[in-house]
Amino acid sequence: MQGLLDFLKGIGAARFGAMIAVTAALIGFFAFVIMRVTTPQMTTLFTDLSVEDSSSIIKDLERQGIQFELRNEGTIIMVPKDKVTRLRMKLAEGGLPKGGGVGYEVFDKSDALGTTSFVQNINHLRALEGELARTIRAIDRIQAARVHLVLPERPLFSREAPEPSASIVVRVRGSLEAQQIRAIRHLVASAVNGLKPQRVSIVDESGQLLADGAATDPEQALGDERRTAFEKRMRKQVEDIVSSVVGSGRARVQLSADFDFNKITQTSDKFDPEGRVLRSSQTREESSLTADNNGQVTVNNELPGNQQNSGVLAKDQSKKTEETNNYEISRTTKTEVTEAGRVNRISVAVLVDGIYSKSDKGDLVYQDRTKEQLDRIATLVRSAIGFDQKRGDQVEVVNLRFADAPSTAPIAEPSGFLGMLQFTKDDVMYFVELGVMMLLGLVVMFMVIRPLVKRILASDEVAALTSALSAPALTDESGSASGGHALVPSGNATASAIDVATIQGQVHAQSVHRVGELAERNPNETVAIIRQWLSEPAK
Repeated sequence: MQGLLDFLKGIGAARFGAMIAVTAALIGFFAFVIMRVTTPQMTTLFTDLSVEDSSSIIKDLERQGIQFELRNEGTIIMVPKDKVTRLRMKLAEGGLPKGGGVGYEVFDKSDALGTTSFVQNINHLRALEGELARTIRAIDRIQAARVHLVLPERPLFSREAPEPSASIVVRVRGSLEAQQIRAIRHLVASAVNGLKPQRVSIVDESGQLLADGAATDPEQALGDERRTAFEKRMRKQVEDIVSSVVGSGRARVQLSADFDFNKITQTSDKFDPEGRVLRSSQTREESSLTADNNGQVTVNNELPGNQQNSGVLAKDQSKKTEETNNYEISRTTKTEVTEAGRVNRISVAVLVDGIYSKSDKGDLVYQDRTKEQLDRIATLVRSAIGFDQKRGDQVEVVNLRFADAPSTAPIAEPSGFLGMLQFTKDDVMYFVELGVMMLLGLVVMFMVIRPLVKRILASDEVAALTSALSAPALTDESGSASGGHALVPSGNATASAIDVATIQGQVHAQSVHRVGELAERNPNETVAIIRQWLSEPAK
């Protein structure tokens, strides 16, 4: 303890305080590094949570003793990466997150015996709205949804029941397509008895009306969707075939199709006069004979089959033939039904970039495409869209320089062993943080601790040097002589004196050399010692 106290007194109060401050700073720094290294990597558990779901999940995590972090005002919860899968399954078992709405679980803990029919109807309506909202949130680009249903009761003594209606408010990322809006309307209409898709209104979070509740024509909406799908498909075909020639991203295509959605029914009758067919034929013959019998009326003359006298000649004889033929003329009846959605005209505008080449200096040089190349591209586009000149189709291919030049060095995809090491952004940031911590630790080790240790050791050497230099000044010549005589044997006095002087010279030379080295390495301490000697009184 006495040696420790003497060492602390020799260091001085200022240096001792500096050592304590540096030690405390080092302990804090390394504690921070150890905590950061040992802290588990956090990843997202759930996003876009409501306040109710967030509070329920936090209570469950605190009960399990799992570390978590809150981001974006509690809508995002971060947990350790190695526990995220198990936590999601565990929370799903408990029905979390619920989605901020009430579903059919409202009937799980209700007392049916003491509940009125009015409360039951209200709970059924709430459950139906909550379940529809959850289903709508499962659609891509939809962050949140709120559903309101109006299910009117049929009045007494009324033959017609009022139609139900629905209104939906959604919060979306980006914008919804027309097909998705129609899908939401049909989804809600199919889930509610008696609800028609035309009676469903949809509004986004900015107040924009996406679908009104008016009785719009479903065939017209279907026609618009069909035209959009046709234009999208044809545009993709043209872009693919043009990009294969000019390069990816070096072509822009705009296509417009004019559709005729009128449904036409046409009936025509055609008669062929040359194609006659005999339907029926009727023939009739009549003959009459009148004879002169001189006016005698006898029984023989009146009997049937009476043989006339050969001498009696006929006075009048007549014969009549009549023939009737009925013919059918060939007839063709044709009924044509032209469905809606005929293409009246297609207009295509294609914008292609020029050719880029490198100069001798390595710069990109732009060059326009030739007319022959543009004609070939136009021919390909006409073949892709089914060009019909009688229909009035138009195709325009224009070569202009794009504002952004193509990148000269494409990014290569990692393959082989490097392709297996697909690190995420979180992994890369974690490794970067570890590297920074290690670098800071090395900097502190070599820039702070090492100079401090060297300074402490140098102070010990300076103290030893001070005692060594002050010792000869306190001794007398007799003591030195006696010491010198003790080192050499008692022989020749002159030789002994020479040997003693030689040894003392070597010792002094080594001491001076050592003092010079210490002075070069520790100039501040050397100056302090010399000042101390100068301030001491002469003896």
